[in-house]
Amino acid sequence: MVRRSSIDYLNRLYGSLPYLLPIAAVVAFGAFLFLQFPQLATVFLPVFYLNKMLSIPIIDFISIRFVAWFCVFIFVVRSYKVNHFVRFNALQALLLDIVVAIVGAITELLSIVVGNLPFFPFMLQIIASVTFLGITSAFIYSVFECIRGKYADKIPVISDIAYSQVR
Repeated sequence: MVRRSSIDYLNRLYGSLPYLLPIAAVVAFGAFLFLQFPQLATVFLPVFYLNKMLSIPIIDFISIRFVAWFCVFIFVVRSYKVNHFVRFNALQALLLDIVVAIVGAITELLSIVVGNLPFFPFMLQIIASVTFLGITSAFIYSVFECIRGKYADKIPVISDIAYSQVR
């Protein structure tokens, strides 16, 4: 990916902050792994608190997460005054958050359709664990690349979509 401009330390920080949204959303999918590996739960303790804070409702059906998501999209991704590096990482973080929401919706539909089958709990555990590990690894990779001042452009499909949508 081509560097648009020099990336200073403040832009590196701003580029990594939106990744808190998908990591906070995916922490619920890690429940099976947290039961098997209690040390992992202690590592993710700050993320539990962040998830709880983002889930506070402002109005009946609107949470802080919903408002934060739209603020990042409107004021960061669609603002040409913001550095391209920050806008790219913000959109990529929002796309990862959308992936978490889609997987959550699919698991809800599967629980309605095949929830009574004996293999469903095992299937749910696999889906949740793979989603948790995938989004967590994308989070670690992206934040590490942001700290280095490089574009985190190696996430399949997500990076391509983010790069094509950020002008």
